[in-house]
Amino acid sequence: MITFGILAMEQIKNIPIIKEISALELPDIISEKRANDIPVHQINMGTQEVLKLEFAFDAGRPFEDQRLAARTTLRMLKEGTKQFSSAQIAETLDFYGGNLSTPFNLDVANISLYCLTRQFDNLLPMLTDIILHPTFPQKELDTFVRKSKSKLKVDLERSDVVAYRTITELIFGSDHVYGYNSFASAYDGLSVHQLQKHFEKNFVSGNCNVFVSGKWNNDLISKIDEEILQKIPIGKSVPVVKEVQDRPPERKEIKIPNNLQASIRIGCRLFNRQHPDFKKMIIVSTILGGYFGSRLMTNIREEKGYTYNIFATIDTFRQEGLFYIGAEVAANFIEETIKEIYQEINTLQNELIKEEELQMVRNYMLGNLLNMLDGPFNVAELIRTMKMDQLKETDFDLLVQTIKTISAEEIRELTRMYLVKEKMWEVIVN
Repeated sequence: MITFGILAMEQIKNIPIIKEISALELPDIISEKRANDIPVHQINMGTQEVLKLEFAFDAGRPFEDQRLAARTTLRMLKEGTKQFSSAQIAETLDFYGGNLSTPFNLDVANISLYCLTRQFDNLLPMLTDIILHPTFPQKELDTFVRKSKSKLKVDLERSDVVAYRTITELIFGSDHVYGYNSFASAYDGLSVHQLQKHFEKNFVSGNCNVFVSGKWNNDLISKIDEEILQKIPIGKSVPVVKEVQDRPPERKEIKIPNNLQASIRIGCRLFNRQHPDFKKMIIVSTILGGYFGSRLMTNIREEKGYTYNIFATIDTFRQEGLFYIGAEVAANFIEETIKEIYQEINTLQNELIKEEELQMVRNYMLGNLLNMLDGPFNVAELIRTMKMDQLKETDFDLLVQTIKTISAEEIRELTRMYLVKEKMWEVIVN
């Protein structure tokens, strides 16, 4: 025990000094237009011979003619091509140790291949056929629809899912691309013809950006150019831009049978990443509920014990954005939780944040940015977000400077300007 105590004291003496993050810079990135004027963004860094190749197409909801066509088209790309069946695609990936994912957000359809650099040549024919020649087999579409409807049925029994679906629909409207929700009837209305039409219209050169990250030699870019980019059809589709109809906010309560807890969502329409106040509002959101020591967490979880988790966040899309606060609480704590949420907003609107708390938030946010620069794949994620949201690389530097220099007075005024109680929608699902 004495020996253990001495060792423990020695470890305490050797704790590293906490240093302020002083410099955050994007690594060198090569962005150039290749075949068919398709931008290729290259992050050639790292020590391991691994590779991520991502094709990002403007092919999300603003580009679709049929509801759910965008998401379904993307998911179906790897379910069959001219040369490969879905089983052959899966077997090829498994044999060569590759991973193919098709992450979808409401604006962009992404096709991402992860593999060892030395295996890229073996996986290239399959990837080429997926991007250029998907066939959308009816049998696979039927399976996708059946699984999606089954998953939807389960999701609609979760209060947090219903709460988010409801608040986005209330803020944007059920006829808006960012506001409509999926239903079983919409899946039933999908057809192979609609998927082919969506693919042919939107998976074209003018809608495409390519992101290559990891460690490779110069021949790889030439192969991508020759095998895929030169063969992507030339064209560009135009998104549907629909105005959001502002309506007086309301409170909506939804009952789910046998639900053990209530989900609360309180939020309002905000703006996208290009808005001049976006970077500052990210800081406001973090102060309120963006990290474990945030005001909402400290008050409503730590002090009151009303919830295990509460958060504030900003969801951004290319054309719009929303701010919301979310929590799961016992039914008997609903009203008290809502009261405390508004109290924390009110405090931020009327009292200047102290420098000690603000510095902690700065350190936390700068640490997150540092993580975003850790490794080629993380950098690629950051660059993809910036490029697809039409931001400049200088926006990263501006975000760093905003975090470092924002004042307590600015935070108070922003909270007063955008987090107005009379403009907040409230959704309670229990």
